[in-house]
Amino acid sequence: MSESLEAQIKTYVSRLDHLIRRGQQVREALAPDSSNPSAIAATRAWQEECGVAINQLSGGSKAHWLARSFSEAFLMRSAKGNATEGAAPQEIVQRLLDVLTQAVAALSREDGGPVIIASENVPPRRFEFVHNPELREVLEKAYTDGRLAMEEGDYDLAMRTFCGILEAIVTDALEHKDRSELAPSGAPTGKIGGWSFDERIAVAEKVGLIRGGCARLPAVARAYRDQADNGMNATISEREAKLAGQVLNVIMRDLNPGR
Repeated sequence: MSESLEAQIKTYVSRLDHLIRRGQQVREALAPDSSNPSAIAATRAWQEECGVAINQLSGGSKAHWLARSFSEAFLMRSAKGNATEGAAPQEIVQRLLDVLTQAVAALSREDGGPVIIASENVPPRRFEFVHNPELREVLEKAYTDGRLAMEEGDYDLAMRTFCGILEAIVTDALEHKDRSELAPSGAPTGKIGGWSFDERIAVAEKVGLIRGGCARLPAVARAYRDQADNGMNATISEREAKLAGQVLNVIMRDLNPGR
């Protein structure tokens, strides 16, 4: 097994373990009253996150056994064994916990390797548009780490990770643009690596590499490097971290229109 695949598997296992722990909490919250609005809202949010993880592990294929198991968890069987809608909330949670446990077991198999992350089931790479091939794998791992940090509530790490990826892909795009095309846009002198985060964004927008998606970046996100360099400890909210992630995805689409 390659080191990159092993690292990917460890990341997924950690993510699934986190979802299992949350699912157990959701199940306990439903026990006293399965109609409690806050418990139902927490259950739905958890189910949505489970769906995202299962979709990624299934490579987006609804025919994959894991995706089928996830869908079937929401169905109630009649006396004749036919599937009907409407299983009880607690039962659905338990079924999903069983599916997540199966996924962890599959990823942890040593007899022939994992059965989920393999060949055509690997989610499509998000950073093939990056010109520097050595940077692509680093960004892919960072993207996964950022998503995991969001799920675990580490919004500071999530925001800084998303902003670091954003800066890296904008810089990569600028570095592969002819400097003669950057000059009329008011680009600073010197190497691009010496420009500020805001300057890179502004120049990339002016030369048409990206559109205006970065306007939604919170001020604290634009200053993410200053905080790290100066040891500042601003409290990052979930909304700020989510916005940084959303802006990153918008810019990824700008730089890779066919994605």
